Amino acid sequence: MALLPSSLNALQTSRRPILQAGALGLLGLGLPTLWNGRARAENAGGGKAKRCIFLFMWGGPSQLDTFDMKPQAPSEVRGPFQPVATSVPGLQICEHFGHMASRMDRVALVRSLTHDDPAHLSSAHTILTGHLPPTNKSDAAPPSDRDTPHIGSVLSKLRPSQTALPPFVTMPWLALHPAAPGGRAPGQHGGFLGHSYDPFLIEGDPSRDDWSVPALSLADGISSERLLRRKSLLAEIDEQRRRLEQSALGRVVDEQQETAFGLLTSPDVRRAFDIAEEPDDVRERYGKNIHGQCVLMARRLIEHGVQLVSINWHNDGRNFWDTHGNNFNRLKDDLIPPSDRALAALLDDLEVRGLLEDTLVVWVGEFGRSPNINKSTGREHHPYCYSGLLAGGGIRGGAVYGESDATARYPATNPVTPHDFNATIMHALGIDPHATLPDRTGRPRPLYGGTPLETLFG
Repeated sequence: MALLPSSLNALQTSRRPILQAGALGLLGLGLPTLWNGRARAENAGGGKAKRCIFLFMWGGPSQLDTFDMKPQAPSEVRGPFQPVATSVPGLQICEHFGHMASRMDRVALVRSLTHDDPAHLSSAHTILTGHLPPTNKSDAAPPSDRDTPHIGSVLSKLRPSQTALPPFVTMPWLALHPAAPGGRAPGQHGGFLGHSYDPFLIEGDPSRDDWSVPALSLADGISSERLLRRKSLLAEIDEQRRRLEQSALGRVVDEQQETAFGLLTSPDVRRAFDIAEEPDDVRERYGKNIHGQCVLMARRLIEHGVQLVSINWHNDGRNFWDTHGNNFNRLKDDLIPPSDRALAALLDDLEVRGLLEDTLVVWVGEFGRSPNINKSTGREHHPYCYSGLLAGGGIRGGAVYGESDATARYPATNPVTPHDFNATIMHALGIDPHATLPDRTGRPRPLYGGTPLETLFG
């Protein structure tokens, strides 16, 4: 992930042999300088949330087979799953969400999400940013500097980190779809704010015993003390940097260096990322799998001061929640169990630790699935009606907002756009509804693209 302007390429190349430390160079190569914004959010949005864990169910979960079942619909619509009662009187969800069934009283369920974009990439941008992408209804347009920033990038700009930890972390990869010509989904980066507001990316599988965060690994034989000596050496020999000292570019380089040194040498940072500190029974409650351990890591990170952690459903090699075929076996065996287990454990932990009240938890995909089951026992893309969950951060547990029609094809009441859903997240986080940020041309861009669902709070 390139972070420095192209004019610094030669500078990077000449420094790397001396300054490389593990996977992270001392210039912050591969590391976003997430906290160089100076603006502050006005806590005018009305929400209680100080932080957010965003669980992005990449691929598009079926609303009919998760949180909006239609047991009275024809067999070619309803499928084989059975509804079960929940802790909210009258509310039923899929039988395979057994852990969440007893915790729905802590969650607000939105059953009327709707838009008209059937493409993975562009609709991902819209749900993650609350704004349409530069190229809508397209799986061919990759990320660009014209994208609207991810909400985590917005927080990074409005509320710069006061610690060595970055304010915005993404795990365990940047969502990409191999069937989409554009590849990686837009809306996951700093967009028009620039690469300084990209997320700190943690890749890999934290359920593996040999997993570590590459960016926090020092090269063999390099101690923290030796790293600090290198920092001193850098200050003496860096003639090129001194020539840049008075420029904005020089300040960016300086901040990236300080960020890199802070991450590599801070015991608090290394402890925050040390998932091995968690007791075995806690790790088992979240699920000893990549998604469960990423969600556990998210809980650790927000406890240490990270403001937003985005968990993208991982690269499972089988198209994620995009179940065009074998929908029911994939959901029952591979997709619902780890999602159900991790979300339930997260809500339990946040509540026990006194963090649920001011931590917003989001569970949503880019769209839903079609009511009709196809010949491959799958469901096609369906953006016209789907479901999402919100919890914590002042959200009223046990609420159900909107309803779908008899086959979950369209909303029957209270349609909610991704713009409204994202605005609700911003409202929960106390972001000023009238706030703007300048794009690359200096034009003020509104942060809110929709209207918050204020009735979910209280």
